[in-house]
Amino acid sequence: MSPEGGQGVWTYLVPLIAIVVIVLRGVRTRVLRIERMWITPALILLAVVLTFAVQPPPRFPVLVAETFVLGMGAGMGWWRGRTTEIKINPETHALTSKASPLGMALIAGVFLLRFSFRDYALGHAGQLRVTPVEIADIFLLFAASLVCTQRLEMWIRARQLLTAARTGA
Repeated sequence: MSPEGGQGVWTYLVPLIAIVVIVLRGVRTRVLRIERMWITPALILLAVVLTFAVQPPPRFPVLVAETFVLGMGAGMGWWRGRTTEIKINPETHALTSKASPLGMALIAGVFLLRFSFRDYALGHAGQLRVTPVEIADIFLLFAASLVCTQRLEMWIRARQLLTAARTGA
């Protein structure tokens, strides 16, 4: 087997494993700790800031694409957060969350599209007039906006449920 053949297998195996992990994690109900929901978005935003701090400013067409994917990621993240089921135990006020099947399908689909488009874009970067770094930046911004917005939406709903349970409303 040539190195290229082995690399091709990993190109498809890694996304498949990631999708399986996403689905397996999504089918279980998990404890939701709203006091810790800021940690993942903060780490993601730190990574984004550090990534962009060491690069020159993006060219205008790339900036337009980055702005577009920020909005697209935020919209998908908000929608995925809305489809996540959040419950509260009335006695203990413990919060739990469970991803909806539709939300998991969205993430699996986005993941597959990302890998498919990434392979195409990297193979045709010259024709698309973008560098591989610019392509990676665009995908980074999409993922960051999706995760941060999803967490924000879930935090808002969880906080409202907790407030209502504490006040007895």
